[in-house]
Amino acid sequence: MYKQRIVVKVGTNVMTNRDNKIVRPVLKELVRQIAELYERDIITILVSSGSVIAGKEVLGASSIKNKTQKRQVYSAIGQPRMMRLYYNIFHDYGMKCAQVLPTKRDFSPGIHRQNMINCCEGLLSEGVIPIANEDDAVSVTMSMFSDNDELASLIAQLINADKLIILTDIDGVYTGHPEAESSDLISYIEPGDNLEKYIKDSNKREGEGRGGMGSKLDFAQQAAAKNITTYIANGKKDNTIIDIIDGKNVGTKVAL
Repeated sequence: MYKQRIVVKVGTNVMTNRDNKIVRPVLKELVRQIAELYERDIITILVSSGSVIAGKEVLGASSIKNKTQKRQVYSAIGQPRMMRLYYNIFHDYGMKCAQVLPTKRDFSPGIHRQNMINCCEGLLSEGVIPIANEDDAVSVTMSMFSDNDELASLIAQLINADKLIILTDIDGVYTGHPEAESSDLISYIEPGDNLEKYIKDSNKREGEGRGGMGSKLDFAQQAAAKNITTYIANGKKDNTIIDIIDGKNVGTKVAL
């Protein structure tokens, strides 16, 4: 039905500023590109983080001591806020979006997996953009994804996507610290390449998201091994998604 089906994952660090506040112009730029692709007959599934940060903005500091319970509360408050933001922006472009909140069991073989496929395929057939996020309000311990990078990779494999684009706040995978003059951007990686010596994940503050570059690369390679060309690129820059689709040399490409 569509020329291409792509999965775009946007992380918390892309959509927030240094004060951990949601930056609406970033979301608008993201939706603008999805809308442009839609006009080209390219449909997108969006995997979006941000519910915990959005909830924290509303509730402020919580007195809950248990970190898992606190994350559940922030997510439950923030998820409808994130969807309201997305709904309004997509509406401005004359488009529809829908919320999909999977847990890890939904990707296990059986009825849950088939239900996920039916949901995504049904939405895409109607031209509705699915917005997926882990259901942090109920996903704990064994039912949790490691992060939304894993969720994006699993969804890309589930729908046999043509491309997976993982947006982060740096230009891609580097040979060292991204800000070091001696570091170079790695433009191409194969699924079997071992780059552990280059990857050092930083510690993150509460609500900033669980996935670091090691996670992104791991799940990018898993998707690429299934013949889904994957990109790790800077989502804070304008037109990144369009540039990737247009074949420009953007970010780190992970492919067979």
